Amino acid sequence: MKQIYLDYNASTPIDPAVAAAMSPFIEGGYGNPSSGHWAAALAKEALEEARSKVADLLGCGSDEIVFTSGGSEANNLAVKGLFFRRGNRPSHVITSQIEHPAALEPCHFLQRLGADVTYVGVDGSGLLDPDDIRNAIRPDTFLISVMHANNEVGTIQPIAEIATLARNHGIAMHTDAAQSVGKISARIADLGVDLLSIAGHKMYAPKGIGALYVRRGTELEPLIHGAGHESGRRAGTESALMAVALGAACDVAQSWIGMPDVMRCRDYFWDRLRDEFGPGVALNGHPTLRLPNTLNVSFVNRVGADLLRCMPAVAASTGSACHAGEVTLSPVLTAMGIAPDVGTGAIRFSLGRSTTMEEIDEVVCELVRMLA
Repeated sequence: MKQIYLDYNASTPIDPAVAAAMSPFIEGGYGNPSSGHWAAALAKEALEEARSKVADLLGCGSDEIVFTSGGSEANNLAVKGLFFRRGNRPSHVITSQIEHPAALEPCHFLQRLGADVTYVGVDGSGLLDPDDIRNAIRPDTFLISVMHANNEVGTIQPIAEIATLARNHGIAMHTDAAQSVGKISARIADLGVDLLSIAGHKMYAPKGIGALYVRRGTELEPLIHGAGHESGRRAGTESALMAVALGAACDVAQSWIGMPDVMRCRDYFWDRLRDEFGPGVALNGHPTLRLPNTLNVSFVNRVGADLLRCMPAVAASTGSACHAGEVTLSPVLTAMGIAPDVGTGAIRFSLGRSTTMEEIDEVVCELVRMLA
């Protein structure tokens, strides 16, 4: 069986257009963008053009984009940056139980510093109820952080409704959009958020580059102090090479929003699995409010990790882990209340721009061979 990559939610290949955009800055364009001489001009111009392309995809101002080393740093800057800017005032954060560790761990860190954090639950499809957010709001709540789309099951959250709640209470709203940007629309005007995180390697740019959208007037304490780069929000000499890569990826992504062809391939995959396995396979995640490329399914009374080990040519992710012979569900599936006999058989297949129906057929045939 040929190698088949179905783990695009974990990381994507570099798009050819992105690689081409990077090439001049591998071979040249080495000047420091913050310098004032001729050698810096090319790098500075490229940096700001890339910032503009990221802003165009989100529908915001270029001055509202801060380049970071990735989605994790962007999340940390949003959560910690707001907290440290508050000084010693009482602080309360609202987030969800199914956030990525890059957002959950900063919240745990704030708890160690004395902040209170409320972790709101989700329903069986991974969907959060805005009323639960409303009921959790306190006078000292300064931040609501909810991911736009879940990385494991793909469920898309009602961010605009939650952002309206936050705005009406004078609370900052952050969303981790690492999985959604480039797949579905993440326009700031539609979402209404104050802070939004991007990870380049989830959208066909290299690892090591990301961005944080920061609404004008939202003040953050920098995590990295130094010479005041990125308008004083993130010190460190900017990499024109990596910024250009993210800008090019955002440019390419404009034509991929909605991913209709990928969605058809994903739905074909699910139809094939149901035809072959009937009640022996279950969908994890919302049936419609879901990323167009994400299919998280459970093979009932099986162990997902075992199935993947028997298909070494297929790159995908499992929703369970085995430690000392004991299988445990992921925190996301646990929060969704998935039964152990179902959850232990979970596999996340995340499709990409180049996934084909023929590849899906090969994977299904391999599964039938193993499970028949």
